Amino acid sequence: MTENYTALYEEHKKLGASFTDFGGWQMPLKYSSELAEHHAVRKAAGLFDLSHMGEVWVTGPDAAAFLDYALVGKISAMSVGKAKYSLICQEDGGIIDDLIVYRRPAADAAGNGTDKFLVVPNAGNAVVVAAALAERAAKFDVVVDDASARTSLIAVQGPKAEAILLRLVPAAQHELVTGLKYYAAVEVPFLVAGATKDLLLARTGYTGEDGFEIFVDNDDAAALWQAIGAVAEEGELVPAGLACRDSLRLEAGMPLFGNELSREGNPYAAGLGPVVSLAKEGDFVGRAALEALKAGGAGATSGRKLVGLKGLGRRAGRSHYPVLKDGAVVGEVTSGQPSPTLGYPVALAYVDVEFSEVGTALDIDLRGKAEPFEVVALPFYKRQK
Repeated sequence: MTENYTALYEEHKKLGASFTDFGGWQMPLKYSSELAEHHAVRKAAGLFDLSHMGEVWVTGPDAAAFLDYALVGKISAMSVGKAKYSLICQEDGGIIDDLIVYRRPAADAAGNGTDKFLVVPNAGNAVVVAAALAERAAKFDVVVDDASARTSLIAVQGPKAEAILLRLVPAAQHELVTGLKYYAAVEVPFLVAGATKDLLLARTGYTGEDGFEIFVDNDDAAALWQAIGAVAEEGELVPAGLACRDSLRLEAGMPLFGNELSREGNPYAAGLGPVVSLAKEGDFVGRAALEALKAGGAGATSGRKLVGLKGLGRRAGRSHYPVLKDGAVVGEVTSGQPSPTLGYPVALAYVDVEFSEVGTALDIDLRGKAEPFEVVALPFYKRQK
């Protein structure tokens, strides 16, 4: 049931969006054609409202050590200004959520140095992740501040994204944008409604394209959304909804919590073993279970493994459809649809590891009819640089 509306809800209504409930949020599904929005992001740029995502600030002398304990990655090794993809797991290794951590310049209210991080969980898990972080912080000198309710997140994704945003940034600060590396973030002065706003700009995204995500207070979100739309030239930018966001992320081979990731799954089966740092010092939540899973060959020699499937026919597999080998069920589709960019069906699926090698011929059971697919390397789509 929808209980939450973003600060941009009225902007979406003005643009004629159709809406859907997503993680308890009323979000734009599409504005016109999801296919047109998908192609626009690949060829020009799309404007997304991601304000349903969470924003949890972690500050204090122990912030880095705390996140090393709370998450599976070695967060303390991050440089200031960088971003890192990580997971928060249960004691049994099950995935509570995947998230991005940004390390920000350190300073407390008195101007003294202290570690500072922004953790961005998924929409439906934001409350759970914030609560888990707060609980895990008990033995550390940190402050966990869930800023989700007062923060909006706007993304501009696509090959035209940089050029569009530069029109809102004073020329003297253009280098802040053009010099920003992938998976990094920086404060940038944006000209919005006649005033300069220092906003956190991240070069991250979920579409497989170059692009940016901008963190902004709710009070300024509508003005920023309108300003971005106003500076874009005709045909350069379209508002884009969740429907095309899902097809874009699938082409990019990115997992979605609730489809590919779950509390019942684990990082190794999901192909996210490199995200887990068993080499880091000290204990972290889930370490013992994850060590045992790796030692047991999870996702390598035992159990099932997440793979990409390329359709050799025209029909697409959908979530929960069985994957077959010689008529026997050997897996299950987690996400699938026709690829607008590639022109053939693609799917993500968990399959028994003995059938996970690239080139393996498999079928998807499309309601009683076996459709041929082939295991391929991920991502399905990779942008040309």
